[in-house]
Amino acid sequence: MQLTKTLTPERIRVPMEATEKFAAIAELVAVLDSTGGLTDRHAALEAVRKREAERTTGIGYGLAIPHAKSDGCNSLVVAAGKPAKPIDFQSVDGRPVSFIVLLVSPPDQTGPHIQALAQISRLMEMEDFRAAVDRAKSAQELYEAIAFYEATSEPAKR
Repeated sequence: MQLTKTLTPERIRVPMEATEKFAAIAELVAVLDSTGGLTDRHAALEAVRKREAERTTGIGYGLAIPHAKSDGCNSLVVAAGKPAKPIDFQSVDGRPVSFIVLLVSPPDQTGPHIQALAQISRLMEMEDFRAAVDRAKSAQELYEAIAFYEATSEPAKR
């Protein structure tokens, strides 16, 4: 699954305004809502907040992938952002987060949800991709980095 099939530059925030994890989640949910990705903003936000409260989505490499299943959307939707300053997500490696990818999908669409999570994880395993994310100074630059590494990396072709 290619993230760039659902993630557009309009759904990317660089820099984000949020300074803590639940505000970052709310900011990215608002991005999805303002770009027509959600049918029920409140339901989507509550689902992601509940999932995050159960277990952190800070997975390491400075990445968090807050995600949930919700009736607040009709298909998988993705938003991403880079906080102005790294945010504490209680990540498994103890490091703050400098890249956040939010996913929301309907309860009956498990396949695309899992494929998107796997794709993000594969990209983040690549040192060159992480460096490109760190260098990105705008939504367009971040989008272009994601598109480039999805198109040219071996893991993305699987």
